[in-house]
Amino acid sequence: MLDSGVEYARSIDLVELPPAIRDAADRYDRVIGDRDRFLWKWIHNLFDEFTLSSVALDAADAVREQKTLLTIFVTTMDDLAEMNGDSATFDRARRIPFDSDVRAADAPDGVDREAVEFLADLWSDIEDALEEAPRYAEFADLFEYDVRQTINAMDYSRVLNDNPRGANRAEAERFDAYNMAMFPYACVDLMHSHSFERRELGALRSLLCELQQMARIGNWLTTWERELVEGDISSGILVCALRRNVITQAEVTEPDEATAERLIERVKSHGIESEFTREWEIRCRAVRKRTAELDSVDAEAFVNGLETVMNHHLASDGYK
Repeated sequence: MLDSGVEYARSIDLVELPPAIRDAADRYDRVIGDRDRFLWKWIHNLFDEFTLSSVALDAADAVREQKTLLTIFVTTMDDLAEMNGDSATFDRARRIPFDSDVRAADAPDGVDREAVEFLADLWSDIEDALEEAPRYAEFADLFEYDVRQTINAMDYSRVLNDNPRGANRAEAERFDAYNMAMFPYACVDLMHSHSFERRELGALRSLLCELQQMARIGNWLTTWERELVEGDISSGILVCALRRNVITQAEVTEPDEATAERLIERVKSHGIESEFTREWEIRCRAVRKRTAELDSVDAEAFVNGLETVMNHHLASDGYK
Protein backbone atom coordinates (compact mmCIF):
# COMPACT_ATOMS: atom_id res chain seq x y z
CA MET A 1 0.00 0.00 0.00
CA LEU A 2 1.37 3.39 -0.98
CA ASP A 3 1.60 6.29 1.41
CA SER A 4 -0.86 8.96 0.39
CA GLY A 5 -0.94 12.71 0.33
CA VAL A 6 2.00 14.66 1.66
CA GLU A 7 4.28 11.66 2.31
CA TYR A 8 3.82 10.35 -1.20
CA ALA A 9 4.42 13.80 -2.69
CA ARG A 10 7.66 14.06 -0.74
CA SER A 11 8.84 10.74 -2.16
CA ILE A 12 8.22 11.99 -5.69
CA ASP A 13 10.02 15.26 -4.96
CA LEU A 14 13.16 13.18 -4.30
CA VAL A 15 13.12 11.73 -7.84
CA GLU A 16 16.14 12.92 -9.85
CA LEU A 17 15.41 13.83 -13.46
CA PRO A 18 18.12 13.41 -16.14
CA PRO A 19 19.68 16.63 -17.50
CA ALA A 20 17.75 16.57 -20.80
CA ILE A 21 14.44 16.35 -18.96
CA ARG A 22 15.42 19.04 -16.46
CA ASP A 23 16.29 21.34 -19.37
CA ALA A 24 12.93 20.69 -21.04
CA ALA A 25 11.10 21.18 -17.73
CA ASP A 26 12.93 24.47 -17.13
CA ARG A 27 11.92 25.74 -20.54
CA TYR A 28 8.34 24.55 -20.01
CA ASP A 29 8.24 26.57 -16.78
CA ARG A 30 9.38 29.69 -18.63
CA VAL A 31 7.09 29.29 -21.64
CA ILE A 32 3.93 27.64 -20.25
CA GLY A 33 4.28 27.16 -16.49
CA ASP A 34 0.86 25.62 -15.86
CA ARG A 35 2.12 22.34 -14.36
CA ASP A 36 4.17 21.60 -11.30
CA ARG A 37 7.38 19.61 -11.86
CA PHE A 38 5.74 16.90 -9.75
CA LEU A 39 4.07 15.58 -12.92
CA TRP A 40 7.31 14.99 -14.81
CA LYS A 41 8.91 13.29 -11.78
CA TRP A 42 5.76 11.23 -11.19
CA ILE A 43 5.61 9.81 -14.72
CA HIS A 44 9.38 9.38 -15.06
CA ASN A 45 9.36 7.38 -11.83
CA LEU A 46 6.57 5.14 -13.12
CA PHE A 47 7.66 4.32 -16.66
CA ASP A 48 9.51 1.17 -15.59
CA GLU A 49 6.18 -0.20 -14.35
CA PHE A 50 4.49 -0.05 -17.75
CA THR A 51 7.35 -0.50 -20.18
CA LEU A 52 7.13 -3.60 -22.36
CA SER A 53 9.31 -6.45 -21.11
CA SER A 54 10.77 -6.82 -24.62
CA VAL A 55 12.75 -3.56 -24.28
CA ALA A 56 16.48 -4.29 -24.25
CA LEU A 57 18.01 -3.81 -20.80
CA ASP A 58 20.72 -1.51 -22.11
CA ALA A 59 18.03 0.75 -23.63
CA ALA A 60 15.91 1.15 -20.47
CA ASP A 61 17.30 4.55 -19.46
CA ALA A 62 17.03 5.96 -22.98
CA VAL A 63 13.46 4.71 -23.32
CA ARG A 64 12.44 6.25 -20.01
CA GLU A 65 13.98 9.57 -21.01
CA GLN A 66 12.41 9.59 -24.49
CA LYS A 67 8.96 8.82 -23.07
CA THR A 68 9.24 11.52 -20.41
CA LEU A 69 10.19 14.09 -23.05
CA LEU A 70 7.25 12.86 -25.12
CA THR A 71 5.05 13.39 -22.06
CA ILE A 72 6.21 17.00 -21.76
CA PHE A 73 5.42 17.53 -25.46
CA VAL A 74 1.96 15.96 -25.18
CA THR A 75 1.14 17.79 -21.96
CA THR A 76 2.17 21.14 -23.44
CA MET A 77 -0.11 20.50 -26.39
CA ASP A 78 -2.88 19.62 -23.93
CA ASP A 79 -2.27 22.87 -22.04
CA LEU A 80 -2.66 24.86 -25.25
CA ALA A 81 -5.84 22.99 -26.19
CA GLU A 82 -7.63 22.99 -22.85
CA MET A 83 -6.13 25.06 -20.07
CA ASN A 84 -5.12 28.06 -22.15
CA GLY A 85 -7.78 27.77 -24.84
CA ASP A 86 -5.19 28.94 -27.35
CA SER A 87 -6.63 27.53 -30.56
CA ALA A 88 -4.34 29.48 -32.88
CA THR A 89 -1.18 28.21 -31.20
CA PHE A 90 -2.56 24.68 -30.84
CA ASP A 91 -3.47 24.53 -34.54
CA ARG A 92 0.02 25.65 -35.46
CA ALA A 93 1.81 23.37 -33.00
CA ARG A 94 -0.16 20.24 -33.87
CA ARG A 95 1.62 20.15 -37.26
CA ILE A 96 5.10 19.96 -35.73
CA PRO A 97 5.48 16.15 -35.53
CA PHE A 98 4.49 15.80 -39.20
CA ASP A 99 6.17 18.81 -40.81
CA SER A 100 9.78 19.65 -39.96
CA ASP A 101 9.40 23.12 -41.48
CA VAL A 102 6.88 24.32 -38.87
CA ARG A 103 8.61 27.01 -36.85
CA ALA A 104 7.67 30.22 -35.09
CA ALA A 105 9.32 32.73 -37.42
CA ASP A 106 6.54 32.71 -40.02
CA ALA A 107 3.67 32.11 -37.61
CA PRO A 108 0.64 34.40 -38.07
CA ASP A 109 -0.50 36.96 -35.52
CA GLY A 110 -2.19 35.47 -32.49
CA VAL A 111 0.18 32.51 -32.26
CA ASP A 112 2.41 32.16 -29.19
CA ARG A 113 5.72 31.98 -31.05
CA GLU A 114 7.69 31.08 -27.93
CA ALA A 115 5.46 28.05 -27.30
CA VAL A 116 5.73 26.91 -30.92
CA GLU A 117 9.52 27.23 -30.87
CA PHE A 118 9.71 25.29 -27.61
CA LEU A 119 7.61 22.46 -29.00
CA ALA A 120 9.51 22.39 -32.29
CA ASP A 121 12.85 22.12 -30.47
CA LEU A 122 11.49 19.51 -28.08
CA TRP A 123 10.10 17.39 -30.91
CA SER A 124 13.40 17.62 -32.78
CA ASP A 125 15.19 16.25 -29.70
CA ILE A 126 12.66 13.41 -29.36
CA GLU A 127 12.88 12.48 -33.04
CA ASP A 128 16.68 12.62 -33.13
CA ALA A 129 16.86 10.20 -30.20
CA LEU A 130 14.23 7.83 -31.61
CA GLU A 131 15.96 7.62 -34.99
CA GLU A 132 18.87 5.95 -33.21
CA ALA A 133 16.63 3.10 -32.01
CA PRO A 134 17.37 -0.26 -33.72
CA ARG A 135 13.78 -0.78 -34.95
CA TYR A 136 12.85 2.86 -35.57
CA ALA A 137 12.17 2.45 -39.28
CA GLU A 138 9.97 -0.58 -38.65
CA PHE A 139 7.58 1.25 -36.33
CA ALA A 140 7.96 4.91 -37.40
CA ASP A 141 4.74 4.99 -39.41
CA LEU A 142 2.71 3.56 -36.53
CA PHE A 143 4.32 6.02 -34.15
CA GLU A 144 3.37 8.94 -36.40
CA TYR A 145 -0.22 7.69 -36.62
CA ASP A 146 -0.45 7.20 -32.85
CA VAL A 147 0.92 10.67 -32.13
CA ARG A 148 -1.70 12.08 -34.51
CA GLN A 149 -4.42 10.22 -32.60
CA THR A 150 -3.11 11.60 -29.31
CA ILE A 151 -3.24 15.16 -30.63
CA ASN A 152 -6.73 14.53 -32.04
CA ALA A 153 -7.83 13.53 -28.53
CA MET A 154 -6.75 16.93 -27.26
CA ASP A 155 -8.58 18.60 -30.12
CA TYR A 156 -11.71 16.65 -29.15
CA SER A 157 -11.49 17.99 -25.59
CA ARG A 158 -10.98 21.53 -26.91
CA VAL A 159 -14.00 21.32 -29.19
CA LEU A 160 -16.10 19.72 -26.44
CA ASN A 161 -15.35 22.54 -24.02
CA ASP A 162 -16.58 24.97 -26.68
CA ASN A 163 -19.67 22.81 -27.26
CA PRO A 164 -20.54 21.38 -23.81
CA ARG A 165 -24.00 20.22 -24.87
CA GLY A 166 -22.24 17.60 -26.98
CA ALA A 167 -20.73 15.92 -23.92
CA ASN A 168 -21.40 12.17 -23.80
CA ARG A 169 -19.69 9.18 -22.24
CA ALA A 170 -19.37 7.13 -25.43
CA GLU A 171 -17.17 9.73 -27.13
CA ALA A 172 -15.30 10.48 -23.91
CA GLU A 173 -14.29 6.82 -23.69
CA ARG A 174 -13.61 6.38 -27.40
CA PHE A 175 -11.72 9.59 -28.20
CA ASP A 176 -10.45 11.11 -24.97
CA ALA A 177 -8.59 7.96 -23.90
CA TYR A 178 -5.95 8.52 -26.59
CA ASN A 179 -4.79 11.53 -24.57
CA MET A 180 -3.00 8.97 -22.35
CA ALA A 181 -0.47 8.36 -25.18
CA MET A 182 -0.27 4.64 -24.41
CA PHE A 183 0.15 3.80 -28.10
CA PRO A 184 3.04 6.22 -28.77
CA TYR A 185 4.71 5.00 -25.57
CA ALA A 186 4.39 1.41 -26.77
CA CYS A 187 5.88 2.33 -30.16
CA VAL A 188 8.91 3.81 -28.39
CA ASP A 189 9.26 0.50 -26.54
CA LEU A 190 8.96 -1.53 -29.73
CA MET A 191 11.64 0.54 -31.44
CA HIS A 192 14.01 -0.68 -28.71
CA SER A 193 12.74 -4.30 -28.60
CA HIS A 194 14.98 -6.80 -30.42
CA SER A 195 12.91 -9.77 -29.24
CA PHE A 196 9.40 -8.57 -30.08
CA GLU A 197 7.65 -10.76 -32.67
CA ARG A 198 5.93 -8.56 -35.24
CA ARG A 199 3.25 -11.20 -35.80
CA GLU A 200 1.95 -10.28 -32.31
CA LEU A 201 1.51 -6.59 -33.15
CA GLY A 202 -2.25 -6.85 -33.61
CA ALA A 203 -2.74 -8.67 -30.33
CA LEU A 204 -0.60 -6.12 -28.52
CA ARG A 205 -2.46 -3.13 -29.93
CA SER A 206 -5.80 -4.74 -29.12
CA LEU A 207 -4.63 -5.15 -25.52
CA LEU A 208 -3.43 -1.54 -25.45
CA CYS A 209 -6.94 -0.34 -26.32
CA GLU A 210 -8.19 -1.76 -23.03
CA LEU A 211 -5.17 -0.73 -21.00
CA GLN A 212 -5.35 2.81 -22.35
CA GLN A 213 -8.94 3.11 -21.16
CA MET A 214 -7.89 1.87 -17.73
CA ALA A 215 -5.15 4.51 -17.63
CA ARG A 216 -7.67 7.18 -18.63
CA ILE A 217 -10.04 6.18 -15.84
CA GLY A 218 -7.20 6.46 -13.34
CA ASN A 219 -6.37 9.92 -14.66
CA TRP A 220 -10.02 11.02 -14.61
CA LEU A 221 -10.39 9.95 -10.98
CA THR A 222 -7.55 12.15 -9.82
CA THR A 223 -7.83 15.22 -12.05
CA TRP A 224 -11.55 15.92 -12.49
CA GLU A 225 -11.75 18.28 -9.51
CA ARG A 226 -8.93 20.48 -10.83
CA GLU A 227 -10.43 20.39 -14.32
CA LEU A 228 -13.84 21.45 -13.01
CA VAL A 229 -12.26 24.49 -11.36
CA GLU A 230 -10.59 25.30 -14.71
CA GLY A 231 -13.87 24.97 -16.60
CA ASP A 232 -12.72 21.83 -18.45
CA ILE A 233 -15.64 19.39 -18.61
CA SER A 234 -14.06 16.72 -20.86
CA SER A 235 -13.41 14.27 -17.98
CA GLY A 236 -15.62 11.20 -18.13
CA ILE A 237 -16.70 11.82 -14.55
CA LEU A 238 -17.91 15.33 -15.34
CA VAL A 239 -19.51 14.17 -18.57
CA CYS A 240 -21.57 11.64 -16.56
CA ALA A 241 -22.47 14.30 -13.99
CA LEU A 242 -23.68 16.61 -16.76
CA ARG A 243 -25.68 13.94 -18.57
CA ARG A 244 -27.44 12.97 -15.31
CA ASN A 245 -28.14 16.61 -14.41
CA VAL A 246 -26.10 16.30 -11.23
CA ILE A 247 -24.45 19.53 -12.38
CA THR A 248 -25.45 21.92 -15.15
CA GLN A 249 -23.55 23.51 -18.00
CA ALA A 250 -24.25 26.97 -16.63
CA GLU A 251 -22.67 26.03 -13.29
CA VAL A 252 -19.43 24.69 -14.80
CA THR A 253 -18.73 27.72 -16.97
CA GLU A 254 -15.83 29.42 -15.18
CA PRO A 255 -17.12 28.63 -11.66
CA ASP A 256 -15.86 30.67 -8.72
CA GLU A 257 -14.19 28.87 -5.82
CA ALA A 258 -17.32 28.54 -3.70
CA THR A 259 -19.38 27.23 -6.63
CA ALA A 260 -16.65 24.75 -7.59
CA GLU A 261 -16.54 23.37 -4.04
CA ARG A 262 -20.32 22.86 -4.04
CA LEU A 263 -20.23 21.11 -7.41
CA ILE A 264 -17.40 18.82 -6.32
CA GLU A 265 -19.30 17.75 -3.22
CA ARG A 266 -22.44 17.19 -5.29
CA VAL A 267 -20.64 14.94 -7.78
CA LYS A 268 -19.03 12.96 -4.96
CA SER A 269 -22.34 12.48 -3.17
CA HIS A 270 -23.81 10.77 -6.25
CA GLY A 271 -21.18 8.00 -6.27
CA ILE A 272 -19.94 8.64 -9.80
CA GLU A 273 -16.31 8.15 -8.79
CA SER A 274 -17.16 4.72 -7.36
CA GLU A 275 -18.77 3.72 -10.65
CA PHE A 276 -15.56 4.47 -12.53
CA THR A 277 -13.46 2.64 -9.94
CA ARG A 278 -15.66 -0.45 -10.38
CA GLU A 279 -15.39 -0.14 -14.16
CA TRP A 280 -11.59 -0.04 -13.87
CA GLU A 281 -11.66 -3.24 -11.80
CA ILE A 282 -13.95 -5.00 -14.29
CA ARG A 283 -11.71 -4.03 -17.21
CA CYS A 284 -8.64 -5.18 -15.31
CA ARG A 285 -10.11 -8.64 -14.68
CA ALA A 286 -11.15 -8.93 -18.32
CA VAL A 287 -7.78 -7.90 -19.73
CA ARG A 288 -5.93 -10.37 -17.49
CA LYS A 289 -7.77 -13.18 -19.26
CA ARG A 290 -6.16 -12.09 -22.54
CA THR A 291 -2.52 -11.93 -21.48
CA ALA A 292 -1.80 -15.38 -22.95
CA GLU A 293 -2.32 -13.90 -26.44
CA LEU A 294 1.29 -12.61 -26.34
CA ASP A 295 4.49 -14.64 -26.10
CA SER A 296 7.26 -12.15 -26.87
CA VAL A 297 5.97 -9.66 -24.28
CA ASP A 298 5.13 -10.40 -20.65
CA ALA A 299 1.57 -9.08 -20.83
CA GLU A 300 0.79 -10.17 -17.28
CA ALA A 301 3.63 -8.00 -15.97
CA PHE A 302 2.38 -5.10 -18.11
CA VAL A 303 -1.11 -5.36 -16.60
CA ASN A 304 0.45 -5.55 -13.13
CA GLY A 305 2.28 -2.35 -14.01
CA LEU A 306 -0.97 -0.60 -14.92
CA GLU A 307 -2.38 -1.68 -11.56
CA THR A 308 0.64 -0.07 -9.90
CA VAL A 309 0.05 3.07 -11.95
CA MET A 310 -3.55 3.15 -10.72
CA ASN A 311 -2.35 2.98 -7.12
CA HIS A 312 0.03 5.85 -7.82
CA HIS A 313 -2.79 7.84 -9.45
CA LEU A 314 -4.83 7.51 -6.26
CA ALA A 315 -1.87 8.36 -4.02
CA SER A 316 -1.14 11.48 -6.07
CA ASP A 317 -4.72 12.78 -6.00
CA GLY A 318 -4.62 16.58 -6.00
CA TYR A 319 -0.97 16.87 -7.04
CA LYS A 320 -1.17 16.45 -10.84
